[in-house]
Amino acid sequence: MTGKTQACLAADAVARRSYGKLVAYLAADMHDVSAAEDALSEAFAAALSDWPVNGCPDNPEAWLMTVARRKGIDGVRRRRSGDAAAQQLRAMLDQHATWADAADDAAIPDRRLALLFACAHPAIDTNIRAPLMLQTVLGLDAKTIASAFLASPDAMSKRLGRAKQKIREAGIPFVIPDLDELTERLDGVLDAVYTTFAQGWSDPNDADLLRRDLADEALFLARLLAELLPQEPEALGLLAGMLYAEARRRARRDAQGDYVPLAEQDISLWDASMIDDAEALLRRASTFGRIGRYQLEAALQSAHVERRRSGRTDWTPEVQLYDALLTLTGSPVVALNRALAIAEVDGPRAALHIVEALSIDKRLAEYQPYWAARAALFARVGNLGEAHHAYEIAVGLTGDPALRRFLQSQQAALLNGGGAMHA
Repeated sequence: MTGKTQACLAADAVARRSYGKLVAYLAADMHDVSAAEDALSEAFAAALSDWPVNGCPDNPEAWLMTVARRKGIDGVRRRRSGDAAAQQLRAMLDQHATWADAADDAAIPDRRLALLFACAHPAIDTNIRAPLMLQTVLGLDAKTIASAFLASPDAMSKRLGRAKQKIREAGIPFVIPDLDELTERLDGVLDAVYTTFAQGWSDPNDADLLRRDLADEALFLARLLAELLPQEPEALGLLAGMLYAEARRRARRDAQGDYVPLAEQDISLWDASMIDDAEALLRRASTFGRIGRYQLEAALQSAHVERRRSGRTDWTPEVQLYDALLTLTGSPVVALNRALAIAEVDGPRAALHIVEALSIDKRLAEYQPYWAARAALFARVGNLGEAHHAYEIAVGLTGDPALRRFLQSQQAALLNGGGAMHA
């Protein structure tokens, strides 16, 4: 392996592990997210030039931070002059000295939560807060974020640019707000962490290391939130729901890498200790008497786990939880999942009435689980033509090869006179 290749791999490893941490530190230092990202990009470029010659440093994070801060200072001097530049440079040096005195010599203070809450400032439009957090704190590119939020990459890039400009112009502080300000910002932060986890969760076979890193990073941030806000039941509920899902990761693929539906998973592969942690968090959240979306999501996960473990066949608890969640959110995705639970209580025809009514919602037109659910329900009532058509669309919308093979096998079963039983 050449020195340049090793340098690229080392820089890539640091980027995967520490991008958000480094940007958060720099952004708080410079009070400018875009400038922080530019400085860090220049530092990574410098690493690719220096490390092949001099070797990867013992502490690559500290090396990158030192270079990025120098680049940032140079950038301030280029962009500003006179008193304005001097004032910002003094602030950067004071901020750096304060944190350096408070931290271990080899450690870079982790300011990601502060940056998350800065991105959720009331001056930032609510629709761009979560995408902004995903890019600045976790390093997702605009194309990936656009896909997650059903927008074009170009439009998302422009929206993100405007949001960063707003942070700079409004002088939004990079600090965790006082408790009385947390409520108005917390929902946006929770949404961003949840969306990040969902992006990482979409590759359960760990083939895409970046996506797995996202899931790990989201869990890390959710744990930080729960520690920071132990009296906020929704922060506890979010972490609980994520732990329930993560506990089942190994069971979602068989030895051949094929998709395994929840109803057929080997529960011995579930992480029991992680499920216990989730149960404890959910119980603690319930003691505050303030029910929210993430607690209900976690309660549904708990009900699914309990049903599989106990062999319970009654889906009534799940339907009741979906009823509450739908009332709270009005989400068509929740309505779809509620319909699948109703199919287990009142039969597939009752569920199909709901699914057919949802067809007018354009947000579901390219939502793969909608078409998979529709196909499975039509198969159960014997309408094989509609089932085949819905499977065709679901297969076309599926990016996961293992899930695509599963849906194709369900579709093929229709031709053999069988009925597909799983959505």
